[in-house]
Amino acid sequence: MRRKLPSTAALAAFEAAARHQSFTKAAAELAVTQSAVCRQIASLESFLGVSLFRRGQRGVGLTEAGQRYARSVAARLDEVERDTLDLMAQAGQGGQGGSLELAVVPTFATQWLLPRLGRFHALHPGITVHFSSRTRPFLFADTELDAAIHPGVGLWPGTEGRLLMPEPMITVASPSLAASRPHWSPADLAKLPLLQASTRPYAWRHWFESLGLTVENDMAGPRLELFSMLSEAAAQGLGVALVPRMLVDNELASGRLVQLLPQELLSDRCYYLIYPEHKAASPVLATFAAWLDEEAARYRAEVG
Repeated sequence: MRRKLPSTAALAAFEAAARHQSFTKAAAELAVTQSAVCRQIASLESFLGVSLFRRGQRGVGLTEAGQRYARSVAARLDEVERDTLDLMAQAGQGGQGGSLELAVVPTFATQWLLPRLGRFHALHPGITVHFSSRTRPFLFADTELDAAIHPGVGLWPGTEGRLLMPEPMITVASPSLAASRPHWSPADLAKLPLLQASTRPYAWRHWFESLGLTVENDMAGPRLELFSMLSEAAAQGLGVALVPRMLVDNELASGRLVQLLPQELLSDRCYYLIYPEHKAASPVLATFAAWLDEEAARYRAEVG
């Protein structure tokens, strides 16, 4: 059956005119005449049987139907452009390449993954990894994402994946706060502002309980969304943070943060590479997953 699709030229003209709210500016962007844009949009409206623009003395404006269609068309053209650029890049590498759309939690990406990604690019220069920030689980069917690296208790329904590493959490504070006492005990921490992670609301309670302590204010304190915010707040002396060790290695090495107590809390979450079942056969994903396995194994060996 023949597809019922408008021409790409008409869609491009419509998207540009909708974005600029002007046929003249759209024509300038597309390097065609204004009359050519008008003809393309008129043919599109005839094809659809719907008016997309209101014409008036002061110019043009989108109808309600035009607004909805403009959002949809812009998203689809962006996807086509992205796929086209990916294919062109792959062709430029002799066909040995591709791209990967990866969802990541922001702090893990900036503190752990990105510092290591240069090694991946050196081994696989034809593969481009695109990052999207996601802090919560999501449905792959609602996205164009190929995979996700996410801390959780297991794989998501309808997905496959692999375990990368556990999540040991440690107590950190600024050097000045750490130096305010010669010795620290778990009970001492209960007297400090406890910086809270929005994604780990019971982390401090579990840490104190693992040491046989019950603390009334274990869930009180400033609440922050990202671990990068927690570590920065701790570095600024705003309190003590309980964060995954892998996300503050750089700060500990530079001295911006100090581990207050040696006791760790092994979180009930682990970091997983997760992907939809239908993506499992992707050569690009398989290449990235194998490299990520090696990097995670190397890190686990380094930290013991």
